Amino acid sequence: MTLDPVHFDGIAELADRIEYEGEERDHRELARNVWENYLDPLFHDGTEILEPLSDLRRKRANIEELALEADQFGTMHGLDSGTINPQPFKNGLVVDVAHAAMSSSPSDLDLHGSRTIVKAVHTNDATTEFGTDWESYSEGSKRRIVHAPRRDDYERDIVHALALYRAESRHALDHADDVSDFLLLDGPVYPKGIIRWRDRGSILPDLFEESDEVRTILQNYVELVETFAERDVPLAGFVKNISAKSIIRTLRAKGVNTPWVHDAAFFSQVLERGEYENGEYERFTDDMTLTNWFVSRAGSDAFFGSTEAARHVEREYAPEQYELTFCVVYDPRRRLLFKIEAPRIFTEDETCRRRIERQLLKEIAISKGPPTVITKADSLAQIGRNSTDSLITSFERSFDTELDRNYNDIRWGLDY
Repeated sequence: MTLDPVHFDGIAELADRIEYEGEERDHRELARNVWENYLDPLFHDGTEILEPLSDLRRKRANIEELALEADQFGTMHGLDSGTINPQPFKNGLVVDVAHAAMSSSPSDLDLHGSRTIVKAVHTNDATTEFGTDWESYSEGSKRRIVHAPRRDDYERDIVHALALYRAESRHALDHADDVSDFLLLDGPVYPKGIIRWRDRGSILPDLFEESDEVRTILQNYVELVETFAERDVPLAGFVKNISAKSIIRTLRAKGVNTPWVHDAAFFSQVLERGEYENGEYERFTDDMTLTNWFVSRAGSDAFFGSTEAARHVEREYAPEQYELTFCVVYDPRRRLLFKIEAPRIFTEDETCRRRIERQLLKEIAISKGPPTVITKADSLAQIGRNSTDSLITSFERSFDTELDRNYNDIRWGLDY
């Protein structure tokens, strides 16, 4: 039901009570001040949590010219993993299924048809064990069941992370030899969802320290970096939605006025170009803008290059080679911000990071969004609503139980 016009106007008119004139201009000035005076490098408790990999600078390139540039890589591959999201059943099981796929450009139909499937299952019934080894189920595809560690809380978070990252990392490793030039992950290059467990409550930090499944996932990502480094094939991640707040939180702790909700809002005002004319701000939309590359040691970004990681994984290279680096790209046509991530072992070489940068700028210029291989990988890996409904019905039959529904499932049209 839509709002009655009188109530819509009643709500909209409340905005007139909030006097915020001129604040956007002030925020741009604040962003410029932070950029010029705090990020080269940014310190927290004596540690450089953000430092430019080379010089601190902003760059721009004409969008039409970018679209016409030659490709930096002869082929590109994309990787994604889709899930059905955690589903609780009345018999106490909590289940999630992840479905990983790899795309390529030019297309490779055999590769596109290959899948890695992981079903993660949680139960507090100590008499039951569901885990299996890997098994093939069709040409080029494999599957397994992971029995999630028994915990009294965070069951949904646990099954989701174990299924997602186990499927994604295993599929990438199994098809590493199919990637000859460049692999781009849909999302962060490292499993941040699991790394963040270290700071969530009391249950998840213990699980992070004790679980063999977590250790396997972490080691898979280390092996992925090393495999591609040894083959001299770049590996990167493309983050479509930036939710991090580490920069603005650090600045606030220093007493710096930071009015932005998250780091993405800050970078948008750093990278947006325009001018005021007759009191109105006009945005320029001809050029893509981007930052230099940064080394990030903030929050979960610090893990794989830290001394702490030595307790959990074995690394062949010096720890700093696994550090996370990133640059931020702003597309003014739709006012979208993207982050490109890569381990330092690839971006420390100026030629390599420039090739990654130019290729992805071209892809964004053409698509007005994520690169085609990311969109394709997302489409291949996605488990649609109809398939999710059918899988849940199948699980109910196999488990001889029902989904543990509540009224919100009916209210929001999720009654299977």
